Amino acid sequence: MSAQSDRYQMYVVHEDHIKNNMMNKHIEADKAILKAAKEHNMKGMDWLTFQTEDNRVMYLTPIKNFAELDKNPFQDLKEKMGDASFEKLFEPFAETYTEHGDYILRLDNELSYMPDGISQTPEGGNYRELTFYHIPPGKDKEAEDLAKSVKKLYKEKASKVHYRVYKSGFGTMGNYYMVAVSGKDAASIETQRNENMQLLGEEGQSLFQKIEKLTAKQEVVKGNIKPDLSYSTSN
Repeated sequence: MSAQSDRYQMYVVHEDHIKNNMMNKHIEADKAILKAAKEHNMKGMDWLTFQTEDNRVMYLTPIKNFAELDKNPFQDLKEKMGDASFEKLFEPFAETYTEHGDYILRLDNELSYMPDGISQTPEGGNYRELTFYHIPPGKDKEAEDLAKSVKKLYKEKASKVHYRVYKSGFGTMGNYYMVAVSGKDAASIETQRNENMQLLGEEGQSLFQKIEKLTAKQEVVKGNIKPDLSYSTSN
């Protein structure tokens, strides 16, 4: 799932908050939908599945514009399976989560740093560390300028830490940048982070201090992309 060539690629994110001890049942329900989608060669919707360490599951689906929100993304599968069989696929989920909902994220190609090309699924990097930088009202311009400065420094230093920047969109409260770093596992990301801070030196420390001062708060979410629970119509 590579990003489009223009600056922004929008994604609809469906997020489920899973009950304790219900993740396995939730995954089984996911697998049933994925199996049906493959068997019926479902068209009209791709999704990338991310499972967090704090019992959430997020499904990212690329869209071209807001008009696509008016469509039922599962319409093709529903027509091929029939209403009864289709609705039965979703029944198990009711027992597995405490709440769920949808919102928009925008992948910002201009602020992201991936010298080898923008991709959500870099090879060998299914582990994710997502950092949410919450931007106070009226600080959008400062946040944008800082993000540009960080990318400029990473390019100048030829940093090996690559990242994607997503901006909050429709359906989210407040304003934030979400920075996604991919790696083999938590240890490899930590090693890269330590090496990167040495590479960036005092200039890097100064930039990160400015980010710390600007942002209202920061949150870190860790987890794994689940290729076995993701679906692409191109496969």
